[in-house]
Amino acid sequence: MSHDEGEHASTEVLERQGAFSERDRWTVKGWCRIERALDVVGTRSAMLVIRELFYGGRRFDELTRRTGMSEAVVAGRLKQLYADGIVDRRPYREAGKRTRDEYVLTDRGRDLFPIVVALVDWGEMLRDDHRTGVELVHRDCGAALTAQVVCREGHEVPVARAAARLRDEAYVTRASARQS
Repeated sequence: MSHDEGEHASTEVLERQGAFSERDRWTVKGWCRIERALDVVGTRSAMLVIRELFYGGRRFDELTRRTGMSEAVVAGRLKQLYADGIVDRRPYREAGKRTRDEYVLTDRGRDLFPIVVALVDWGEMLRDDHRTGVELVHRDCGAALTAQVVCREGHEVPVARAAARLRDEAYVTRASARQS
């Protein structure tokens, strides 16, 4: 439902299953994969650096210029992204200059592609002027890319048909009992 369709928010949320439905009996802090993912790439600056790497940027000065961020911020983000295995450093040297590093996405970094597509896709709803901006397309046919949620069996799954459960209920139950 778009913002233009009215002020009534949908009540469709994930169904909680099993021990996850009794969320007051345990804490999600430290267990949630969303939380861990945001620890790695959950800042605006991290996502802008990742965006530029997907767009082919490699060198520090280019990443700084293209993101519009300070050198200190970009250096900090690259250091953290390197530590988290999102980027790798490769030395290069221009004639007459010292050796420097350029940055490339690792396999783990390229695994963020569906998230980048989803953010671009969702961001389309936020603009009034749909003639500007970057469009991600399938290079073979030219159609715009879109993100969708599918189960491992290939079924498209809207939020109304999705559920959340604990991956290992027995482990979580034991761990929660030890915390009490």
